[in-house]
Amino acid sequence: MTETTPQKRSLFGALRGSFLTGLVVVLPTGLTLWLIWSVVGWLDGWILPLIPAAYQPEAIVRSLFGPEAEFPLRGVGVAVFLVFTVLVGWLARGFLGRTLMHQAERMVDRVPVVRSVYGGLKQITETVFAQKEKTFDRTCLVEFPRAGSWAVGLVATTPKGEIAAKLPGDMIAVFVALTPLTSGVLIYVPREDVIFLDMKPDEAAKLVVSGGLVYPAQKEPLIAK
Repeated sequence: MTETTPQKRSLFGALRGSFLTGLVVVLPTGLTLWLIWSVVGWLDGWILPLIPAAYQPEAIVRSLFGPEAEFPLRGVGVAVFLVFTVLVGWLARGFLGRTLMHQAERMVDRVPVVRSVYGGLKQITETVFAQKEKTFDRTCLVEFPRAGSWAVGLVATTPKGEIAAKLPGDMIAVFVALTPLTSGVLIYVPREDVIFLDMKPDEAAKLVVSGGLVYPAQKEPLIAK
């Protein structure tokens, strides 16, 4: 009786370890696939109703393969969205597109509530998808929320305009994200008070989201030959 108890415990421990290892493998993959599938379905449900009935994917499939043909074309809305966005971007880069955009923005500026919402969304979009200058290309350690306590921050940019004129010395803007990355604080600190890191922004985001549990892998030091 005393000999079988450790064996049962060791078997249970092995099964428990295998189960936890399987969760580590299955959960990230499953959640990633579920998220992609959900986003694709959401885009399809938002875009497909805007397409005329004669050009709906089901109508095209039935016209090609017969009235009883059924084929789930998930992702057509995403393809339409990508093509439409590329086409709009191509037109907006031309002279006629820039002129139309300028006239449309002038009309939006005359509507009190709409211009505030549009202006804010446009600034956020231009900041995130700007191609002229990099955003959040460096990470750092900054004393926050008090001296002696350090937080991981994302270096945004140098102050500009009125803020640059009012701040003393050489200052930089640092965005300190809060776990689980749903909010954050933008602070301006002297450059000499910041410790710059080699950590990439996406690695810093993983560190913050995990609550300090997921650290970036250590890079092997270069060995001189």
